[in-house]
Amino acid sequence: MSPVPHKTPSRVSRLVESLPPSGIRKFFDLVIGREDIVSLGVGEPDFATPWRICEAAVYAIERGQTSYTSNRGLIAARNAIADYLQNRFGVEYHPATDVCITVGVSQGIDITLRAIVNPGDEVIVIEPCYVAYRPMALLAGAEVRILPTFMRDGFQPDLERLESLVTPRTKALFLCNPNNPTGTTYARATLEGIADIVRRHDLIVLSDEVYAELTYEGEHVCFPTLDGMRERTVLLSGFSKAWAMTGWRLGYIAGPRDIIEMAVKVHQYSMMCAPIMAQYAAIEALKNGRRDVDDMVAAYDERRRVITNGLRAIGLPCILPAGAFYVFPSIAHTGMTSEQFCTELLNQTNVAVVPGNAFGESGEGHVRCAYAASLEQIRTALDRMGDFIGALRPLKNHALAQ
Repeated sequence: MSPVPHKTPSRVSRLVESLPPSGIRKFFDLVIGREDIVSLGVGEPDFATPWRICEAAVYAIERGQTSYTSNRGLIAARNAIADYLQNRFGVEYHPATDVCITVGVSQGIDITLRAIVNPGDEVIVIEPCYVAYRPMALLAGAEVRILPTFMRDGFQPDLERLESLVTPRTKALFLCNPNNPTGTTYARATLEGIADIVRRHDLIVLSDEVYAELTYEGEHVCFPTLDGMRERTVLLSGFSKAWAMTGWRLGYIAGPRDIIEMAVKVHQYSMMCAPIMAQYAAIEALKNGRRDVDDMVAAYDERRRVITNGLRAIGLPCILPAGAFYVFPSIAHTGMTSEQFCTELLNQTNVAVVPGNAFGESGEGHVRCAYAASLEQIRTALDRMGDFIGALRPLKNHALAQ
């Protein structure tokens, strides 16, 4: 009688194994080492960090400021964050208890979720969205419910459908305003409608506002400034986008004292603290970097119009983004999936964009183009994409004729 084969248990977590790799990083990795690439893929400013900000970090190192900080971050940096949020957006936080400096906004999302989620709790995610929301919620033990949005509605959430997703197990809701990847911003009336739902169902909001400074039309509405939302919202933000500080890996969370205290506990064990030199750079950015931000925003504003008009001209419908530095054109009429389109575009033209399905199922049929690139690169990309789309039309017409 043959022995029963012994099944070796998997050495890795089934949950982690089930998660797809980041669709953004997948296409970023494909362009490494390739020549003549025009990348509209990764959401990273093409500007260098302003020198005044860099100099603050250099000066900190010269003074021997190379140690750990408080888990929550330097009190001077937390003071600067609290002052900035009060003066810029009109929301008040106590720097000693309501703010924690994190290693980028993504780590802030992670520790906030782990601070609030119990196994079986539900978290609502509005898609298309930043690639990390759903995986991080799952890793925290939550079940994720998806609210899709669509270009025909300007990627605005349907509030009735949103409320229909809420159950007794719903704990939290993700907002991203301005939105990555669509570039959409939410009007005050929409946010107030969401706030009504939050109050009725006693939800917590994770409001990712890292692109707040990159708002081109109207004023950014900071979600915790709405009635009753200060004590129901964890504000997530950082320095990567507006101050061109992606590599510094510095973000922060601000919110209700009890939630921040638990998030700090997770932060203590998982990260200890954010780099001290980056925190000194952040102080300079908040106190003296407004003109640098304004200059970069003016450049992005010009680019968003060029790329939107250019995409429309070559036959890729899209809405004019009101914030962030992304445009999210539809490629559905090509008959290709988002991944097929992006792969063929890269292989045939050396232009890199990100498949829309990387941001959730409702992103399928779209691609994300980041206009955090020079006007010259954007125009080159548009020319190549135009040739690519033009070559597709005869093929499609031939297929239809058969």
